[in-house]
Amino acid sequence: MMHVLVIGASKGIGREVVRQALDAGHRVRAMARSAESLQLSSDNLEKFAGDALNPDDIRSALKGVDVVVQALGIPLNLAMFTKPVTLFSEATRILVPELEAAGIRRLISVTGYGAGDSRDSINCLQRVPFNLLLANAYNDKSIQEEGIGKSGLDWTIVRPGVLTGQGKSGSYKVLAEEADWRNGVISRADVADFIVSQIDSAAMIGKKPVLIRFPL
Repeated sequence: MMHVLVIGASKGIGREVVRQALDAGHRVRAMARSAESLQLSSDNLEKFAGDALNPDDIRSALKGVDVVVQALGIPLNLAMFTKPVTLFSEATRILVPELEAAGIRRLISVTGYGAGDSRDSINCLQRVPFNLLLANAYNDKSIQEEGIGKSGLDWTIVRPGVLTGQGKSGSYKVLAEEADWRNGVISRADVADFIVSQIDSAAMIGKKPVLIRFPL
């Protein structure tokens, strides 16, 4: 059993990671500004109200944990397209040195297909809508990935394709090699399934797998 901190635990992939990590028998500290609204209960669950951009909150949340899952998200609204996005890079800039200072090595961070060097593998038809709709967020995710990659941590960067709200299938592709990277769809529950499988595994340390169930 590991003690896992999930940052961004109130929604989406983060909430699914909390749920599935508890099912797998891990202790979970679920961190979000609205952590108390998380509709889950377990003797192994601690709800921690905190801000990923507050170094004091991060420092407190890291106490006693073995593994950190960073699963931040932003609302899909007009501001995402018209204003610079900085959440992902700023939160990572705070988190990495705090992890190093605390002696916690294992970080599993969710970005997305199209971040960092995976952007080069987007096909021509998908590149235009990607640049129109997601460029601001993914430019920041690319900076996030760069900060993680330069650290001395035992990191895994998880790059899901287009996310759906379907349940866990357990049947998806883990595209760990650059030559295989391509876009596709995958449920948040399947992404969480992969993340939980990596909590006590070293198989994907230093890798940036793309996760899809069906290709696009």
